[in-house]
Amino acid sequence: MASVLPAVGARESEPVSPRRGDTGKSSRPIRRFAWYTPWLFLAPFLLFFGLFVAFPSVFGVWISLHNYDYNFPVQPWVGLQNYIDLFTPGTRDFDGWWQSLGNTGLFVLISVVPLVVLPLLVALALNRKFRGRTVYRAIFFAPYVLSVSVIGLLWRYLLDAQFGPVNAILKALGLPAVSWLQTQPGAWVSILVATVWWTLGFNTIVFLAGLQNIPADQYEAAALDGANSRQVFRFITLPGLRTVTALIIVLTVLASANLFGQPYIMTLGGPSNSTRTAIMYIAESGLTQSRMGVASAMGYLLGIILVVVSMINFWLTSGRGRKDS
Repeated sequence: MASVLPAVGARESEPVSPRRGDTGKSSRPIRRFAWYTPWLFLAPFLLFFGLFVAFPSVFGVWISLHNYDYNFPVQPWVGLQNYIDLFTPGTRDFDGWWQSLGNTGLFVLISVVPLVVLPLLVALALNRKFRGRTVYRAIFFAPYVLSVSVIGLLWRYLLDAQFGPVNAILKALGLPAVSWLQTQPGAWVSILVATVWWTLGFNTIVFLAGLQNIPADQYEAAALDGANSRQVFRFITLPGLRTVTALIIVLTVLASANLFGQPYIMTLGGPSNSTRTAIMYIAESGLTQSRMGVASAMGYLLGIILVVVSMINFWLTSGRGRKDS
């Protein structure tokens, strides 16, 4: 049997010191970057953010405090007068501004429910397993990739009072033709239908992502407990989509409040300015009438209103506005 004892005269084992450069890791030294290296990577973003976001925001405030007309070299300082005039009855913009703001609020009210409920129903249908569901998802999302000008021209043609296919179908059925874009409530209905058809796919995709993030074991446990489809939807699906629903509501409110392209192309703000929105009035005041100071004041006022509305929406839809039971 071989002896396991050390040989005579052999020293006790000593820790072997590693050779120079043999540290068990890469011998390449860690390179230390200068303090400004991260800022070099951020520089392109900061440059574009400063040029196209930060500077225009600050410059817009400066414009709103002046009687700014880019056709003249001198821009008189008026302070807060542009803002005060928007709240003073009898001024040039009081009636038109608040009418357009009311029109915007009306569209927000009539558009939020269908733009939340319909995508949710479509998402629930497309979340089931059936043959060709990927194709159907693409079909519902396809209109969203079109530009607002294409959407406006398309629906203006479809709803044309004389040559539109919609009225042609009504005549074929023995029904009278409808002046969809020249009368109310047909004008608002037309804009709403065009907007829902255009943007339904985006909200559907967001709801689909939220549905796929709900754990499947919750549905399995509900099935074992004998829960019906209505109970599953109420106690599992809706709570699981609370954050997604809050996001969609806020995005829908912001998008509807910035309505411009559809009424501008389809109705030109008519009839009798009943579909002229706040953005349309701002663009008309600033670009057509060269009153950039007043237009900037309107823009910032609209922005403040949207911030407040968004905060209220988040507070109500996130569950924080409810008391714990």
